[in-house]
Amino acid sequence: VQLVESGGGWVQPGGSLRLSCAASMFTFSNYAVGWFRRAPGKERMLVAAISRSGSSTYYTDSVKGRFTISRDNTQNTVYLQMNSLKPEDTATYYCAASGRYAVQTTTGSYGYWGQGTQVTVSS
Repeated sequence: VQLVESGGGWVQPGGSLRLSCAASMFTFSNYAVGWFRRAPGKERMLVAAISRSGSSTYYTDSVKGRFTISRDNTQNTVYLQMNSLKPEDTATYYCAASGRYAVQTTTGSYGYWGQGTQVTVSS
């Protein structure tokens, strides 16, 4: 089981980035997926999550209306579209997979993790 994140980088406040989480060596459609982030000096937190089918999603309050999680099971990929980025969104972003069907909002539900991709929002 391998998860690989991509799409991170530097962007000015108000800008956009799209993160991708690609899965290999397993069928991604059998897993619920979450995007987490860890900012310097802070604990890792769940940002967004999506069910196996993609029909249900979850967002933490601070990103509602700005971030969108989606998945393309034919491409074995989950995306996080991030718009109207703020400096406080600066963090390392990780995707994680859970063998459960529904949206998972607890860290312990996720058994597989990627290595992370850095997102920096600054002027």
